[in-house]
Amino acid sequence: MTEPSIIIRASSWAALFDCSYKWEGIHLLGMKNVVGLRAALGTAIHAGSAVFDQARITGDTVTAVDAAGVMVDKLHDPENEFDHGKDDITMKEAESTGIALLTKYCTEVSPNYNFIAVEMETKPLDIDCGDGVIVRLKGTMDRARIKKTTGGVGIADLKSGSASVQKGVAVTKGHGAQIGTYELLYQHTTGEQITSDAEIIGLKTKGKAEIGFGNISNAMEIMVGNENSPGLIELAAHMFKTGKFYPNPKSMLCGEKYCPRWSSCHFREM
Repeated sequence: MTEPSIIIRASSWAALFDCSYKWEGIHLLGMKNVVGLRAALGTAIHAGSAVFDQARITGDTVTAVDAAGVMVDKLHDPENEFDHGKDDITMKEAESTGIALLTKYCTEVSPNYNFIAVEMETKPLDIDCGDGVIVRLKGTMDRARIKKTTGGVGIADLKSGSASVQKGVAVTKGHGAQIGTYELLYQHTTGEQITSDAEIIGLKTKGKAEIGFGNISNAMEIMVGNENSPGLIELAAHMFKTGKFYPNPKSMLCGEKYCPRWSSCHFREM
């Protein structure tokens, strides 16, 4: 196997097309982005849900209370760094919100699915960008599950956040690239085709505990393109080959709260 020029996590692919300048700072230059407590809450909820869903697959006994314990432990993990100044939530509120959401997920949502894998480790996928530049996609399908339905195999991806559910429906906008990457990697890893629509399971971390659902069709086409237009892989290859990562001052995540490059970025709007 040819040694790659760049190794990136599959889960970061979508962010590359939101603001590639920010993406370069975090993933290639190693600039650290300290998140707020609400983002840390999302990570903790996913840790608890993953333990619960994995137990369902293996036949082990893990209750919603057990999963909530994992969530709380993760929230208080000393390595789980966050900046209290970046959010409008206290630790007590975070615990209460997390327990309510996770209990609802474990009792009302997860049992409705036939999951066959949780956060599956994928086989590395090399992308030849030309001029000797090889980009390797690797890592786990962070926060995603493989589900089996009457329509076949598909991706179910958990997304948490204060606005992850709108009017009772999970927000799917902006997730197509990551879902498409996961579908591509699943087929590359297993040799099995994705035949069912992907699904976003949204867990709202602000206000009343709410979980919503939304489908994404033909996500892989976003990555590989079709006869009429190129996919994101082809467009990304140009960035990697030239080393030009473009800014997006119109990004919804353009701000000090989300970007470690923000304070030194002369492209941002004042």
